[in-house]
This record gives sequence, structure tokens and C-alpha cells, in this order.
Amino acid sequence: MSVKKEDKKLRIDLQENFGKAKKFGEEFKKFAMKGNVIDLAVGIVIGSAFGKIVTSLVTDLLTPLIVLVTGQANVKALAIVLRKGDGDKVPDLLFAYGNFLQTVFDFIIVAFFIFLMIKILAKLKKKEEEQAPAEPTPPPVQEVLLTEIRDELKKLTK
Repeated sequence: MSVKKEDKKLRIDLQENFGKAKKFGEEFKKFAMKGNVIDLAVGIVIGSAFGKIVTSLVTDLLTPLIVLVTGQANVKALAIVLRKGDGDKVPDLLFAYGNFLQTVFDFIIVAFFIFLMIKILAKLKKKEEEQAPAEPTPPPVQEVLLTEIRDELKKLTK
């Protein structure tokens, strides 16, 4: 008999938990379907593609120019030897600043292009707002009521 009580208790607990899980699922669905979350997802996808474009711009176009200036074949390999190593057992101690420079170049270019995109979008939005005439704001309710009272008083005095 104790097994049946346990089965009932287990069944009740599962039903309660299923109801909670279903409610949680509905809340998550509402959250996920909000415009902000979808916009964020689109932004992440576009951002990752944009990152690839910027990486290509830096590595394929700007890096050769930097190589001309520095004389190095690979900017990422730029480093200062702080201490010579001891053959194969102890490697050289390097102050490797080339990869850092590459990352800084990538960041500056991404930030610059994002700045340009925001400026372009702001101009487009401003033009759109200028083209669409703004609807006049309705007067406050108090003003409407006072106007009606005035009109009624004028009718009574005539």
C-alpha cells in the first residue's frame, strides 16, 4: 500500500512540475518573440559577417601597407626578444606586440565603420522624418472640455 501512496505522490509532483515547466516555456516564448531579442540575433549575425569583412580588409589590404613601412613579412610576428632562449629546452622570452597591433587595427576599423553606419542611418531616419509630416498633437482633454463648455454657453446666451 505504501507503494501506491508513493506513486500518487510522484504523479502529483510530476503534474505540478509539468505545469511549472509549461508556464516557464510560455514565458520564454514570449521573451524570445519580442522584437528586441530578434533584432539582437540579427545584429549578431550581421556583426559576425561584418567582422569577417573587416578581418579581410586588415589582412589583405592594410597589412601589406604596414609590411612596406615596417619591412616585416608578418605584422603578427613582430616581437622584441627580452631574453634569448637556451636552444630547444628554453624558448626565447618575447615581448610579442605584433598580434596586439593587429587586434588594435581591427578594433579601430570596426569602430570607424560602425560610426559611419550609425551616421548614415541617422541621416536616413532624419530624411524620413522630414518627409512625413508630423501629425498635430491633440489638445489636452481639459482644453476640449472647456471649449465645449464655452460653445454651450454661447448657445444659451443667444
